[in-house]
Amino acid sequence: MSARRALVIAAHLALWAASLLLAFNLRFDFRIPLPHGQLLPIWLPVLLAVRTLTYFQLGLFRGLWRYTGARDLATIVIANTVSTALTTVLILYAFKAYPRSVIAIEWLTATMLVGGARFSIRMLRHWVAPVMASPSEARRQRILILGAGDAGEMLLREVLRSHGGRWEPVAFLDDDPLKRGVQIHGVRVVGPIAELESVAAELEIDEVLIAIPSATGAEMRGIVEHCKRASVRFKTIPGLDHLIDGRVAVSQLRNVAIEDLLGREPVQLDMDAISAVMQGHVVMVSGAGGSIGSELCRQVCRFDPAVLLLVERTENALFNVHRELAARYPDVPLVPCIADVADEPRMAELFAQHRPTLVLHAAAHKHVPMMEWNPGEAVKNNVFGTKTLADLADRFGVERFVMISTDKAVNPTSVMGVSKRVAEIYVQALSQRSRTKFVTVRFGNVLGSAGSVIPIFQEQIANGGPVTVTHPEMRRYFMTIPEASQLVLQAGTMGNGGEIFILDMGEPVRIADLARDLITLSGFTPDVDIEIRFSGVRPGEKLFEELSVDAENAEKTRHPKIFVGRFRPHPWEQVKRHLDELGKVAEGRPADIRRKFADAVPEYRPQHVPTPQAPAAAAKKLSA
Repeated sequence: MSARRALVIAAHLALWAASLLLAFNLRFDFRIPLPHGQLLPIWLPVLLAVRTLTYFQLGLFRGLWRYTGARDLATIVIANTVSTALTTVLILYAFKAYPRSVIAIEWLTATMLVGGARFSIRMLRHWVAPVMASPSEARRQRILILGAGDAGEMLLREVLRSHGGRWEPVAFLDDDPLKRGVQIHGVRVVGPIAELESVAAELEIDEVLIAIPSATGAEMRGIVEHCKRASVRFKTIPGLDHLIDGRVAVSQLRNVAIEDLLGREPVQLDMDAISAVMQGHVVMVSGAGGSIGSELCRQVCRFDPAVLLLVERTENALFNVHRELAARYPDVPLVPCIADVADEPRMAELFAQHRPTLVLHAAAHKHVPMMEWNPGEAVKNNVFGTKTLADLADRFGVERFVMISTDKAVNPTSVMGVSKRVAEIYVQALSQRSRTKFVTVRFGNVLGSAGSVIPIFQEQIANGGPVTVTHPEMRRYFMTIPEASQLVLQAGTMGNGGEIFILDMGEPVRIADLARDLITLSGFTPDVDIEIRFSGVRPGEKLFEELSVDAENAEKTRHPKIFVGRFRPHPWEQVKRHLDELGKVAEGRPADIRRKFADAVPEYRPQHVPTPQAPAAAAKKLSA
């Protein structure tokens, strides 16, 4: 037995002996009659032996007193109850005249003394730790918690338990007038959130912890403004959809992100419907190393597929996603496949070998200016890559094929958008001739994807600016990558083939406002510390994006965030002819490619975009 364990047992023995002596004195007003006093040395050894065995069995000698909590107190009550009951049976069997009230009093005093001793050690550590800290750590950070609900209470309890030496909770702010003046674990609710600036100044607050997981984007925006005006640091807990089992932990605190200011509602999924098409099935994800493709893989792994095929042509991206998934989901069989979706022999080999039942097609070229400058690559990858994968899904009897599309396919003005529209048309046309259920899911921009505006802005802010925005009125729809991926899986379970599902993207966001929010979240003031500069609309871009055309007449589905466009049949021979003509010009002039796209998609309005040329000095040097 260790010296510490022996000391803990000795302390308990002393406390139990004191509780028995105190019980007799309380019962007889501190004048114990001689006959009853003679019972003390008889009952005490029995009580100590039984209680020691009980505490040992329940593990009460192993815990550290400085971490004592409600669970430990409950265990102490149980241990005292069991040991008192056993001892009482023995004592009453031997001594019929034993005072019954002493039994109850002793149980109560033992619980108070043992529980009090443990909590006293915890409180003593809480008070002494700041005093014993080094001079650089002596001053605790004064924190203000926003939100006096369940999340705020759990966060405060975590702070007091694990960070009491570093943080000093000073007050709550909450907009509920019924909570005004109440105390939670000794910390008072002093006013509404609107008073943050004055309260922060009066109470000398160092940091604000936002414990409102249900806050909307507008509410978070207002809170951030208050924190900025108060010149205090601020952190937040995740939203409701990211909390683990609804629990709040200090380790979950993070900086406020742009996603918090957009305030997207958590996605509710029909888990049974998704499990029915994934659990125990072979699932193929193309573009598995991309932003959407990798998140689709993470979501698929939650549903226990028989095999997950990771199809990606970029070696490093495939390596990274495979390594991550193998660590997070060790029980899911993963097959990393370096392959180009436009490579028909290689893809046919994968279909023949693994026989997927569900294909999630996320592979695509997506950068608008790049496709304007390289339209032939959009034809090969976005159009014929989709055609290859869809044809193989039909040939090998895949049950469901889900194609990821974009809002830029609606009334397209860019090569990227029109190439995705042609792919949509081909998938719809093929669905009329196939037993495979082909569906398309169309949505707008996702936050944080590779090459998207958010990481570009963050890089520009880190470099001191300026942050470049193309146009003051440029607007885009945004959703988070996990939200988009979850809704793709949900939409993939719907429909009988040929449908285009359109995700509810909420309200469009001005890119200039997004830039200002990111500058603010980075601790700077827009147009003062970091300049916002307008650079002009890029090739192929529109000021506003659309999610559906009038002819599609999008209607609601059983999921509130998923709509479905009215099916528009496409003559198979005409679709094949347009693809044949696109294939003939894929290596040709950009103008010819755009003209063939316009033949296939009459609503396409091509722009003349000159291919970037080498500067004159560089061209002269190369020719020399």
